Amino acid sequence: MTIRPTFFSGPFLDRRAELRDDPAWLDAARADPATRYVISVGSRQLVSAGSSEVALLAHGDALVERAADTMLTLLGWFRGQRTLLVEYEPGELPPLPAATELGELRPLAALLPPDSASLLAYARALALWRARHHFCGVCGSRTGRVRAGHVMRCTQAECASEFFPRLDPAIIVLVSDPAGERALLGRQASWPPGRYSTIAGFVEPGESLEDAVVREVEEETGIQVSDVKYESSQPWPFPSSLMLGFHAIGRTTEIQLRDGELEDARWFTRADVEAGHPALPPAGSISARLIDGWLHAPRG
Repeated sequence: MTIRPTFFSGPFLDRRAELRDDPAWLDAARADPATRYVISVGSRQLVSAGSSEVALLAHGDALVERAADTMLTLLGWFRGQRTLLVEYEPGELPPLPAATELGELRPLAALLPPDSASLLAYARALALWRARHHFCGVCGSRTGRVRAGHVMRCTQAECASEFFPRLDPAIIVLVSDPAGERALLGRQASWPPGRYSTIAGFVEPGESLEDAVVREVEEETGIQVSDVKYESSQPWPFPSSLMLGFHAIGRTTEIQLRDGELEDARWFTRADVEAGHPALPPAGSISARLIDGWLHAPRG
């Protein structure tokens, strides 16, 4: 089966996870003149001026030379080169290299090539996870990086609890009527005027993905669904979600906004969407992919 990657994903990085347990990983990276570095400052990353490409720095660049070992994480091999993440605090950042700038990934996404977007999504998720785990959740002591930056371990020897990167699973679903001619879309009040999207929500403890689809659609719109089928997934590092895309068939048609999540929800025909009404989510999002799949699905 051919896999068509969603935006922020794809086979662009060889993660080489086995090297995370190599005690010499950092020495090898520092000694390799081909090693490249991604710079992160909070939720922002270093990109080329104009924001059309990730800025990969090399040995000799001030941001690399001034970075302490404790600021480095092994990401893997990107475009055939060993690639590390360097995390700076805002107040300790040296001047940026010429023709570069710090940018937020969400507004940059439409400008970046797929491989740069995938790499920065990975880097952003790791940086934000680590920023929230400076202290042990068991005993309150400081944590430190182990396994090449992919585990935070409590520095209190009697505790030594380990914390791994976490993902928040969320379902997102295109609900169509039984004939496949109408799609159920909703909008949040904070979105641009006229924009509607597919129904989404977080998976709760003790709940399967399919159960979450059924529950979220009914909670937000009052519509009952069946025939829940998985379509694809998308990493969504804002800050740490994994969006799991589904199709489902509506068994009822009367919309009732129940939980206050949505400002409005409606059934839209194919003709509505093809005519540009409503405005749809950005092209790189899995919601746009789900809508496009429904819109161009074979009829009959």
